[in-house]
Amino acid sequence: MRVSRQQAAENRKRVIETASRLFRENGFDGIGLKDLMAGAGLTQGGFYKQFASKDELVALATRRALESVSERWSKAAATRPDDSLRAVSEFYLSQGHSAERADGCPIVALGSDAARQGPQVKAVFEAGMLGYLDMVTGWLGEGHEDEAMVVLSTMVGALLLSRAVNDETLARRFLETAAASVTSEDVGRQGHAAVVEPERMQ
Repeated sequence: MRVSRQQAAENRKRVIETASRLFRENGFDGIGLKDLMAGAGLTQGGFYKQFASKDELVALATRRALESVSERWSKAAATRPDDSLRAVSEFYLSQGHSAERADGCPIVALGSDAARQGPQVKAVFEAGMLGYLDMVTGWLGEGHEDEAMVVLSTMVGALLLSRAVNDETLARRFLETAAASVTSEDVGRQGHAAVVEPERMQ
């Protein structure tokens, strides 16, 4: 039975959505095409009718994963327009988000995998991270791009570390400490950011 153009487009979208979740959960090399297509309710035989290669799907699924998190950031920020960074950090650095492997941040889930990918996938990650930095800079104020990098690095690192340990108390401390750091008055939300200088070693 021939698939209509509309159905083919819907199938393609479903595969990309499914892959964006399964890659975050299993890694780019942690799931084969057969299982990936089955997860989308399709057969492996239809894959090459939709995509030129797995690399193409990796890039498209990564872009979708990054977009989905940006959408969640925007929704969180909208709940507290007077303090968007705090709203986003509370969501991002929560135990719930830490446990969300399939729907969580792709930079944390796939960052190490991306470092071993080709230019196409790295370009997608780069664009996504620049988008996140633009959002954070918007909350901090123009001219505070360096502070935005510190905030994003802190958030990503804390989430990664929270997932890498067995001790739930330690995992929670990583998240809570990072949240307190990125929302402190020293970071200077709402356009008054200032670089926090580390204390001199005694």
